[in-house]
Amino acid sequence: MPRPRSALLSVELIVNAALKLVDETGDFSFPRIARELGVSQSSLYNRIESREHIIELLRAQLFEEIPPQPVADQSWQDAARMLIRSYRDRFAQHPKLVPLLVTQTVHAPVVMGMYEDLALTLERSGLPTEDIGPAIASIDYFALGAALDATAPDEVWDPSPEQFPALRRATACSGTSAERVARAFNFGLDVLVAGIEMRAKQEIY
Repeated sequence: MPRPRSALLSVELIVNAALKLVDETGDFSFPRIARELGVSQSSLYNRIESREHIIELLRAQLFEEIPPQPVADQSWQDAARMLIRSYRDRFAQHPKLVPLLVTQTVHAPVVMGMYEDLALTLERSGLPTEDIGPAIASIDYFALGAALDATAPDEVWDPSPEQFPALRRATACSGTSAERVARAFNFGLDVLVAGIEMRAKQEIY
């Protein structure tokens, strides 16, 4: 007789099922994962500690999909751009996961490694130590918000030219949805790096 499906259950299967549910519906639950995998809910608890455990495993999986890149041999500006872009790209693949991830403390070592690279890069910029934490938080806001932009409608604004003429002129230059997203991210990244550089120079001089 074939072995029961539950015997083949693994943490990887559970995490992949949870991610599939998040991509489809924006959330997951143990009963829905069990139904997705055709196993009993109790069998999940033999391999997973809690809902929070799954969320952290989902976070780690996103960062394990893209190998880390060396940053020490680049200028701090180039390293920061690479790290922020890579960070955004990971979450842009699964934007519905973002609201779940921001609700709990980061523990996954592979993710902490990215933040460590970011902290070292910001140290090289000349920012004082007390500004590096706020800078990392600001990068979080920007990168996660940019990832969520992947879920935005093709037409984000529909301003009346009579009531909102300036906004109408601005949005008329947006281009296609993909062009708007790319231009907005690149603009924000330029502003963010330039702002860090300006703040660091103020401390130096």
